[in-house]
Order: sequence, then structure tokens, then C-alpha cells
Amino acid sequence: MTIPFLKMHGLGNDFVVIDARTRPVPLTASHARAIGDRRRGVGFDQLILIEPPQDRAANIFMRILNPDGSEAGACGNATRCVASLVGKGLGRDELVIQTISGLLRCWLHADGTVTVDMGPARLDWQQIPVAEPCDTLHLPASAGPLSDGVGVNMGNPHAVHFVPDAEAVDLTLWGPQLERHPFFPDRANIEVVSVTGPASVRMRVWERGAGITDACGSGACAVGVAAIRRGLVQGRRVTVTLDGGVLDIEWRDDGHVLMTGPVATSFAGTLGPELLGETL
Repeated sequence: MTIPFLKMHGLGNDFVVIDARTRPVPLTASHARAIGDRRRGVGFDQLILIEPPQDRAANIFMRILNPDGSEAGACGNATRCVASLVGKGLGRDELVIQTISGLLRCWLHADGTVTVDMGPARLDWQQIPVAEPCDTLHLPASAGPLSDGVGVNMGNPHAVHFVPDAEAVDLTLWGPQLERHPFFPDRANIEVVSVTGPASVRMRVWERGAGITDACGSGACAVGVAAIRRGLVQGRRVTVTLDGGVLDIEWRDDGHVLMTGPVATSFAGTLGPELLGETL
């Protein structure tokens, strides 16, 4: 069996997208690791399966796998890519995507950008989650120069650290240590952030299960919320500059976080038995 796929990205955060709406594609964690190998496979930050919705309010269900084969609860950049792909296919400029973390409403714009309502920011210690009760505006977990993080759950756990210079932090060293810190029972995405203006920040990210990526949509949402909670920016809209480009984040008064940014398709291809074996 061969499986067609699209290679898409949002600001360099790249995805292998497989449409499994009409034909089930039972990929395992080992399949995901094989496809994610950037030398022997295709390579991706996340593998996306588009499946029939389980909720009648949704247009599709989006399943997200990391390069290590683990399942992710949310990916904002992937949601934008999938919304663009499915919305254009259905002739719709508004649709609802279901994930294991909930329903995400999306809007396609004439300029090619896509807005995703990532849902409410979850801020309680049990929602993030962390190992013990604490003020999530000042997390006690630390590693090297990273301390006093802000906890935010945007469908997956994030620990946001404000530093004088985000470029100077060795994320390859400290990111994995904090990701797997005992304080985060489900592991965590680790962000380092510098404030660059009254409504702008510079962000770098170590993604849980993926490592350093050019962009992380849920991470940008978490960063926007954290900066607003700390009073480091003015108003409730933040421009977040990542390695791959810029995302616009709005934390509405109702608690929902809206993310707007571009999407792109790099190429199409097929996955063959040489890569996946004979199990599919």
C-alpha cells in the first residue's frame, strides 16, 4: 500500500499531512518515527492525520503525532495548515476542527492567512498540569538560567520563561531538562522569551517530543497569555516573532486565544512499503 501525503508548514514548523477521511490509515508510533526521520524518511515536526469527525459539530478530526511517536494534544500551526487545506476543499472560509483537546474554530482570510480560536487558556496548576499546587504565574521548576516560568495549557502544557536575551539561551541544553522535569508529569513545551516592544516579543521554543522548531502555534499563544499576565505588554494583543516568522496573538476577554498567521504547501508525495513495511 502507498499512502499519499502533503508536506505543509506554518512559519517553517513543518508537517506531513495525511488525509484519512475515506480510507483509514492505522499508523503506529514506529511508523511515525520512520516517517519523521529526516534522512531516511520525510521528516516533520508533527505528523497530521485528517480523520472523520467524532463530534457532529466538527468538519474533521485532526490527530497529531510527534517525531518520537507520542501523540500531541494541540498544534496551532498544524491547525492553520489543515484548516486551509480542508476549507478550500469544502469551499468554506469557516470550519471547526476536532482534536483530542477539544473543538477549534478556524477562519480563512483573503490574504491567505488563517485564524484559529485555540480555546481558553487554562491556568490552574491541575490543568497544566504540574506535580503540586503552586502559583502558575511563578513556577518553582528551574534548570540553569531558566527559572520563574509561567504555566499555561493551550491544549498541551507550556512553561514560558522571560529572559533578557532569548537568543543567548542554550535551548538544546536546558530545553530537554525542563521538558522532562519531575514537576511536569506530562512533560512540557519550553519557551524562552524577550520583550521587544509594548506589544511585541521574541520567542524560541523547545517542543515536547520534537525538540527545537522554527515555530510553535500553541507556544506562541501561551507566550502571549504569559506576557499579558505578567503585565509585560500593553493591551491583549501581542505580536510574537519566532525563528520562522511572525504570529499575531489575541487573548480575548472571554479567555479564548486567537492566533493568526500564514500557511504554505511545500510538496506532495507518497509513502511506500519500503518506509512503512508490510503492515499497512
